[in-house]
Amino acid sequence: MSNERVSWIARLRTGLAKSTQRMTGNIASLVAKKKLDRATLGELEDALIQADLGVSVAHRLVEKLGQERFGREVTDEDVRAAFADDIAEILTPVATTLAIDPARKPHVVLVVGVNGSGKTTTIAKLAHLFKLEGRKVMLAAGDTFRAAAVEQLKIWGERAGVSVVARETGADAAGLAFEALTKARAEGCDVLLIDTAGRLHNKANLMEELAKIVRVVRKLDADAPHSCLLVLDATTGQNAHAQVETFKTMSPVDALVLTKLDGSAKGGVLVALAEKFKLPVVAIGVGEGIDDLRPFEARAFARGLMGLPA
Repeated sequence: MSNERVSWIARLRTGLAKSTQRMTGNIASLVAKKKLDRATLGELEDALIQADLGVSVAHRLVEKLGQERFGREVTDEDVRAAFADDIAEILTPVATTLAIDPARKPHVVLVVGVNGSGKTTTIAKLAHLFKLEGRKVMLAAGDTFRAAAVEQLKIWGERAGVSVVARETGADAAGLAFEALTKARAEGCDVLLIDTAGRLHNKANLMEELAKIVRVVRKLDADAPHSCLLVLDATTGQNAHAQVETFKTMSPVDALVLTKLDGSAKGGVLVALAEKFKLPVVAIGVGEGIDDLRPFEARAFARGLMGLPA
């Protein structure tokens, strides 16, 4: 295992610490080297639900544990290991990288999510990852409603060493997206990442704005955007479900990014989202640094969540 991977897994475990503590503390208090009976299974199911894994996932995990271990003496670690295996099984189908199509010049990535979800920093961190892969990247500051978002993206763009297309506050976001795609094509960019507004309190306007961006970029490329990422803040817990539902109606969401796992005890929600929506999870964030966003690995996450070595 490379030093870099060891370092990332260590950061992932540290980032998941609050979620792990919430999850494993309950399990340890319920399973103290005693035989697994119906009452304990019911209490374990409640503990998993409280840890944001959701009713469906909690039932599935406990049902399987009961089938395999009912009436037998189990330890805290036995239970955590069994749960980690089952969680990894749920997560493995959705753990995919964001595949950039080299035939697209550029591959257009539309990034959506509510304000405060970490959308703008996620774009910069993705740009950094793509640059490390040797790709030429451009950013479009499409959240023109918030001057702070535009400035933030410019600063991150400088840090990542990528160019940023921006306009004045209040400018037409679709027009900016069109300009950015035209420029990215002319400059032979491999990837164009487009930031967008996330004002859910004004849903009708936001829906129209996102639809307009899609319409306008399709005038230049009928298949664009080639990817649409929804950025979710892990600290919102079960509210993430409603955000997925809402943005799926407003945009062509085809993958998820989960941020701020390091500030949350609700990391279990990722498992619930994977089980319910089956959308690819292409990256997770466990910190503010430019290197703190990485491709999602199912087994490392599942074992980290259960406080087990990867």
